[in-house]
Amino acid sequence: MKVLVVEDSERLREALRTGLTAAGLAVDVAGDGRAALPYLDAGVYDVIVLDLMMPHLDGRSLLAEIRRRRLASRVLVLSALDAVGERVGALDAGADDYLVKPFSFDELRARVLAMGRRHAVEPTPVLRYQGLEIDTARRTVSGPQGTLGLTPKEYALLEELVRYPGRVYSRTQLFERLYASDSEASDKVIEVLMSTLRNKLLRGGFDGLIETRRGFGYAAR
Repeated sequence: MKVLVVEDSERLREALRTGLTAAGLAVDVAGDGRAALPYLDAGVYDVIVLDLMMPHLDGRSLLAEIRRRRLASRVLVLSALDAVGERVGALDAGADDYLVKPFSFDELRARVLAMGRRHAVEPTPVLRYQGLEIDTARRTVSGPQGTLGLTPKEYALLEELVRYPGRVYSRTQLFERLYASDSEASDKVIEVLMSTLRNKLLRGGFDGLIETRRGFGYAAR
């Protein structure tokens, strides 16, 4: 899941980046609406976390631009403005959810994950594939031998592949889905993730669930 955080408080912006990244999400950040525009031009985001009161281009104006472009991204407004009129106005303008500052990070994370599932048009939080049970709410994977102890990135990689079985992803495509735009990692990290994920699947009794299409990429069988 890719998330864009648009927030003018550097401290809060970086805290959100750290917390959501630890949950296995690919997180980009921008300090105001104007700085966010190049990200909207270059990437597709499942969820945008948006502050309202910002310099240069405020959140309301950016929300209007997001909807003008007909972007499919879900928008969670994060604001200190707690009046009912403010919340209704943001939702009427196209926001999908509204969370008032100060807030619980656990609640924000849960809302972001829920919005991401709705963005994927997922009728149930549990995906079942080839004997695997993937709980997208708890972000756990289990099989006949119990729960597989996946890291957040291993989980994100597996979920991306299983959502679209048979679809071939190049290494670059997977890297762009799993890592932030300013990540210092190389896309070769996908090969390492793929190796550790396959080993854990094998130990859980799942051999050959992910295939390598030489010269093309990877796909869930």
